Amino acid sequence: MKRAIYTVLLLSALNTQAQTDSTVYFQVKQTVEAVQAAHAPDKRTKLVEIIEAEASSNTYIIQTTEKDIQKQLQHDLSSIEGKLTVELLPHEAVKDRPYGIINLSVANLRTKPSHAAEMATQILLGTQVDLLQKDGSDYRVRTPEGYIAWVPTSSVVPMNAVEVENWKGSQKIIYTNEFGRSYSQADIKSQRVSDLVYGNILVLQGEEKDFYKVIYPDKRIAFIPKAEATSFEQWLSTREATTENILKSAKTMLGLPYLWGGTSVKGVDCSGFTKTSFYMNGYIIPRDASQQVLHGEPIDILDENRDFSAEKAMKNLKPADLLFFAAGKHNNPDARVTHVALYIGNGEFIHAAGTVRINSMLKDADNYDDFQTRTVVAARRYVGSSDKAIKKIEESKYYNK
Repeated sequence: MKRAIYTVLLLSALNTQAQTDSTVYFQVKQTVEAVQAAHAPDKRTKLVEIIEAEASSNTYIIQTTEKDIQKQLQHDLSSIEGKLTVELLPHEAVKDRPYGIINLSVANLRTKPSHAAEMATQILLGTQVDLLQKDGSDYRVRTPEGYIAWVPTSSVVPMNAVEVENWKGSQKIIYTNEFGRSYSQADIKSQRVSDLVYGNILVLQGEEKDFYKVIYPDKRIAFIPKAEATSFEQWLSTREATTENILKSAKTMLGLPYLWGGTSVKGVDCSGFTKTSFYMNGYIIPRDASQQVLHGEPIDILDENRDFSAEKAMKNLKPADLLFFAAGKHNNPDARVTHVALYIGNGEFIHAAGTVRINSMLKDADNYDDFQTRTVVAARRYVGSSDKAIKKIEESKYYNK
C-alpha cells in the first residue's frame, strides 16, 4: 500500500574548495548510512539523520531516536577528525513537555513539517504521542505503534510527565458512533464544540441529564450524548479480537472512501483500514502494509514457483487473515508489499481500494478482482498470535498508566 516514508537529510552546501574536508564529509556520511542500514533500516520507526554538515569547519551534527544507535555512532565516528556531535531525540526544545495528547477528532501526520507535505498517517483525539522535536508550527512525534511523522502544533497539547499521567489516570469515555459532535451544553441544539469520530477519547468530568460532561486535552468542556459513547474502561473490557469481531468491524467501514494516510472513519488507506479494524477490537498493530507483513503467523498460499495458489489459499486461510499484495511482482520476484486486505472466507476479501469493498480471488466470481489476485504475495494470521508487535490497547503505555 504505502511507500516507505524517507527522512530528509538536511545538509548545508559543501565547500568545494575544501577537498580534505569533503573527504571527511563522505566518511561521516558512509558511517551514518552503515549504522542506519544495520540498526534502523525502517525510517518510519527509527531515525538516524545528518542535520548539519559544514565541510569548511568540519562540523557535523547527527541525530537519532535510539540510545543504542547514539552509542554506536559515537564509537564509529570517534576516529574521524572534526567536530562531530550525535544528539538523542527528544530535542532540548521539547524536553520540558515531551508528551502530547491529540486535540482534534482526527489529526493528520505528514512526512515533513509542512501542510503541503504527503500525509503519512492519522491519529485520533485523546491519544498520547511522544514529542521528539519542534520545527516552526509542527512537532515531530512518535505514535503508539511507533510511527514517526510531523503534526501541526495546533493538533496536539504538549504535557510534562505529571500532566500526562494525570490524563491517563483519569476516568475517560470513548466515542462509539461513527460520526457525531460534542456540544457546549447538555442540549443537542446548543453550539458545537467539535466533531467526533469512532475511537475519540475524552476525560469524563461528570453526567448531566442524558449527556456525559467531558474535558478535552486543552481543557475545553463539552457534552456528549450518552447513547453515543461509553466508559473507556468498560469498552476495553469488552474488546475481543476474534475473527467474527474483526470482520464485523471491517464491514462497518464498507463504502468509506480511500484516503492516502487515512486511519479513521473519515477515510482509510489499505493498511489504515486493517489497522482500524483491529483497533476497534482493542489492538494496536503496525501502521503500513510493508510493516504488517513482517508480523503474525505466516500462512502458505504460494505454489512451488512462489506464485499465488487459489487452491492453497482456500485450504489454509482463515477469516480475518491478512492478505498482502505487491505491485509489479511478475517483473520483480522481490517486489515491495504495497497493499493489504482482510480475508473473509469462501475466496472473498475486504479491502480499501477506491472505497472499502469486497472482492473475490476466484476467477468465476462476479466480484473477482484480477489485478489484486495476480499480485498476492503473502498471508499472515494475527488472531491468536503472540507477536509482540500486535499489542493490546489496555497494555499500552500510551493509553494507560
